[in-house]
Amino acid sequence: MSISDGESTVALPPSKPTTLLAAMLLRPGAVVSTEFLQRAVWGEAPPATAKATLHTYVMRLRRLFAKFGISNDAIETMPGGYRLPVSGDTLDLARFRELLRASERAEDPEDESRLLGEALALWEGPPISNVQSEVLHRDEVPALREEWLRAAERRFDVELSLGRCRQALPELRSVARAHPGHERFWERLIEALYRTGRQSDALAEYRTVKEYLSTELGVDPGPSLRKLEMTILRGESMGADAPAAPAAPETARGPAPGAGPGPYDPGLALPADLPDFTGRERESAELVERLTADRGGPVLAVVSGPPGIGKTALAAHVAQQVRDAFPDGQYFVPVGPEDGEAGEPNTPKPLPVADGDGERRTLVVLDDVRTVEQIQAALPTAKGSAALITSRMSLAGLAASRGASVYRLGALAADESRALLTSVLGPRRVAAEPGPTDELADLCGHFPLALRIAATRLLLRPRHQIADDVQWLRDDPVGRLSVVGTPAMSLAQTFGTFLGGLSLPAIRACQTLGNSPRRLLSLDECAAALGLSLVDASAVLDQLIDASLLEGDAPGQYRMPALLRAFVRRDADVALSN
Repeated sequence: MSISDGESTVALPPSKPTTLLAAMLLRPGAVVSTEFLQRAVWGEAPPATAKATLHTYVMRLRRLFAKFGISNDAIETMPGGYRLPVSGDTLDLARFRELLRASERAEDPEDESRLLGEALALWEGPPISNVQSEVLHRDEVPALREEWLRAAERRFDVELSLGRCRQALPELRSVARAHPGHERFWERLIEALYRTGRQSDALAEYRTVKEYLSTELGVDPGPSLRKLEMTILRGESMGADAPAAPAAPETARGPAPGAGPGPYDPGLALPADLPDFTGRERESAELVERLTADRGGPVLAVVSGPPGIGKTALAAHVAQQVRDAFPDGQYFVPVGPEDGEAGEPNTPKPLPVADGDGERRTLVVLDDVRTVEQIQAALPTAKGSAALITSRMSLAGLAASRGASVYRLGALAADESRALLTSVLGPRRVAAEPGPTDELADLCGHFPLALRIAATRLLLRPRHQIADDVQWLRDDPVGRLSVVGTPAMSLAQTFGTFLGGLSLPAIRACQTLGNSPRRLLSLDECAAALGLSLVDASAVLDQLIDASLLEGDAPGQYRMPALLRAFVRRDADVALSN
């Protein structure tokens, strides 16, 4: 503690009058009872003379205040205790709280961050560090620390929502190490590292906090930290499914950098591109050309395919490539249920920045759309605008009614799968086992999700050979491709949620066709297996193709992707029972 007249500052020495002053300052403007003051100064067993001695200490403090030009009656004697009226001009704690209240009212994130920074700058170390009072340090200081922690958390949230990951890193690193058991700071540090392309550093920090929690506290990292680790190991974008800075209160929201005014939070700005995005060169080039073409109306493009095929990753990759062509705003809007769980999907609100003004150039990415009806209100109408939509369904209605282009994603090519595994596992590990690497890709059906799950398992088991996991996966690739405790990293759960959302006739048709001994089936064979006429069978098959459950290799020929077929043969009864 210290006292200043603006020209000179004096640090108050540890003493009982200093403790008395601290007890009153910790409750600024309030009447502090003599009983509490006695306990603060002398502990739980104050002497019989404590009340009279308190009065003496108050007189000493008044004389000290007078030396610094502070009114002699600054400490008011009140019935039952004493009161010390203060303001933000006379007490740092009061000023800190004033700035916090102002930050909560701020309408601009820039102002909010500035006010929070000013508030935090008032702290020069642990509170009342030169005060010797077990009662104050036990009963009062923890609440002060909580105020500081909440303010620091919010400032880092705002800074990251404004895209200032690199600028926040030095302070984040320092704060996380100063508070090693506070997981929220580690989350923000790891997120900032990952969003600036430092994947290995982000994982190293995760290992640091995990070791501390295990060694010092005997606990595992919380769900948010574990989910963040899986996001990094999978190489996913920091989008809807990944941890991100919480949305600011309604009064403190504002547009993210590069995003025009609109009803969406800064956290819904475009996710970063994957640091190891692999393959899809043809699709990427076609989508970039389509979205940036000079056309007479808004451009719509649909990326469809089965779960785990990499639709969202491709959308994020392309959106980052074309973002400069949409200077009036770019938005990422998650539509489907979060975390891969069944439930009611979101219905996006209209985007006013995309309507009315034909000169505005905006881009909206609508992720995991189930039906065209969900997104009608969110589709842009301005001439220079565009929408990039991902869906497990083909959304053919958009092609018919709005001229949307549809891009159906299939499994990666063999060289693309090897490149993805190389980017995650490292070139040395892959080069040491080229044959097992290729077999691992085959077992994963060349699905990006499956490949990332397999690579993640190997990263978590650095002493395993790739051949070890290949041997282990051969018997049941669908059931064993999972990371414990992470539903989004479970192939069986991902496929089960997808299949469980279909109609029972569709599930039964999948089960029947998936259990056929032949992988490539003709229309006649499908009709016979389903017990339907050619016309009715053709209608059912069209529905399955629309839902990304079948692929039409050639006219009159149908094939189920290998991983989906393995799941249907293994677990379709589970989907039927749910």
